[in-house]
Amino acid sequence: MRFNSQFSNALTIDALRSLIPSAFATQAHSSRSSRYAYIPTSEVLEGLVREGFAPYKAVQSKSRIEGKTEFTKHMIRLRHADAVAAASGNIPEVVIINSHDGTSAYKLLSGIFRMICTNGLISWEKKMGEISIHHKGNIVHQVIEGSFEIIGQSQKALGTIDNWSALQLTAGEQDAFAEAAHTLRFADADGKIETPITASQLLTPRRMADRSERGAWSRPAPDLYTTMNVVQENVIRGGLSARQPGTDRARGRMVTTREVKGIDQDVRLNRALWQLAERMAELKGSRAA
Repeated sequence: MRFNSQFSNALTIDALRSLIPSAFATQAHSSRSSRYAYIPTSEVLEGLVREGFAPYKAVQSKSRIEGKTEFTKHMIRLRHADAVAAASGNIPEVVIINSHDGTSAYKLLSGIFRMICTNGLISWEKKMGEISIHHKGNIVHQVIEGSFEIIGQSQKALGTIDNWSALQLTAGEQDAFAEAAHTLRFADADGKIETPITASQLLTPRRMADRSERGAWSRPAPDLYTTMNVVQENVIRGGLSARQPGTDRARGRMVTTREVKGIDQDVRLNRALWQLAERMAELKGSRAA
């Protein structure tokens, strides 16, 4: 696969083979029946590259089952040359999820890459959703068509981002957003939270460009989009530390959050944070009206 000059930071084929070997499986996992239409992700990638796309990030799931790692679920984020050329602060992406062991159909999601940081959002507009393509028929053609549709949806999401960038939150509203995100990230199935990491830590900016102009370095700029990005980066990338309370005789131990690397959890949290921002924008709009 060769990329044009606009894709100077795109992943090479060797990098992809190292990051997601399951995308280059030469056959489906032995658990699949003869009705399973096997089309390797690598073949779909070649088709997308011919249409002007290039991959920028790739991850795959692990498996404890011997011999299954080469077929597990993988996720690739791609950008189109036209979208890269037209981008200013945010680049529309296509997010592909697939597996060769039957755990996932081809799924296409709308993504947004924010150029000042390394994490990418997965947008989830109410009218957009995702495209699922089952392993049958002309999969390559369906994925290419779906990818152009998803890029169009991502570009529409840029309009939402512009609106959120102009929508100012109070400190209390930022706190409420962070508290909801804190529950999404750390609550167990019963809603119980045991981590010493606080909701306020999710609001701590990692770069000067995101800091509040009101002088509070521990708080992001008051617009909804920056607030969501700061919270999303802290939720996904991890690295937050706090001391776990101990007994009267012990000081407790330091706890540091890990980066979210699981594909399903990554998608779930990104979608939930986008929907949370949508809801916040709706509430702000209804109050203004």
